[in-house]
Amino acid sequence: MERLNKLLAQAGIASRRGADDLVHAGRVTINGLVVVEPGTQVDPTTDDVRLDGERVIVRPTRHRYLLLHKPRDVLTTVSDPEGRPTVMDLVPRDLRLFPVGRLDGGSEGLVLMTNDGDLAHHLSHPSFQHAKEYRVKISGTPTEEALRVWREGMWIDDERTAPAEVRIESTTGAGTWLRVVLREGKNRQIRRMTEAFHHRVHRLIRIRLGPITLGDLKPGTWRELTPAEVAALRGDPGAAAELERARGRRADGPRYKP
Repeated sequence: MERLNKLLAQAGIASRRGADDLVHAGRVTINGLVVVEPGTQVDPTTDDVRLDGERVIVRPTRHRYLLLHKPRDVLTTVSDPEGRPTVMDLVPRDLRLFPVGRLDGGSEGLVLMTNDGDLAHHLSHPSFQHAKEYRVKISGTPTEEALRVWREGMWIDDERTAPAEVRIESTTGAGTWLRVVLREGKNRQIRRMTEAFHHRVHRLIRIRLGPITLGDLKPGTWRELTPAEVAALRGDPGAAAELERARGRRADGPRYKP
């Protein structure tokens, strides 16, 4: 017997969290009956599980792990009812991948794509504490007070942010490039932090997720993760340390610069 959400994830339909949403929406049936509890036990060998009327079939699957450089104005979702571009338009459809986590439409950079529901669940869990690093171009130049508040944490809409690592990378008449490292994933956090000090975000590019870096991958293109990168995401300290050493050997960290 398997939990329903795990079965859907194993079928490559969605991450475990995405499968929960599908079940809660009443789109999944077991033996003809709508089920709304993701933890419902199901026997994949005898039960007829369907999503939107289509039979869910779990076949032995080779797990795939892709790093995609998401361009701006592409949605991090499997489908969009309004027909807008999504990350699924940029990767092979036959792999039945789905994105891990979120990166809002106006942002760019690193998005992981996989058909491994268990790893996606692990990476999406609140206990997953890998740092996320961004290059952010804002209007104006932040004051020392703004930098201090961002670094110490601040209140936004009755939520307190965790301390962030923030440093100024460069400043020109057109604005300021920041390097920001977060260890939490509040919705639109960087945009809300900068807007609180009247700085508009012009560019926001995710360049690192834990041990995985964007490197020089161009917008709209992707590459397979290496076995060491997958092992590091799974929590292998040796693999993570080797990737960190390799990253340190590069001249200036992640190489992609717009």
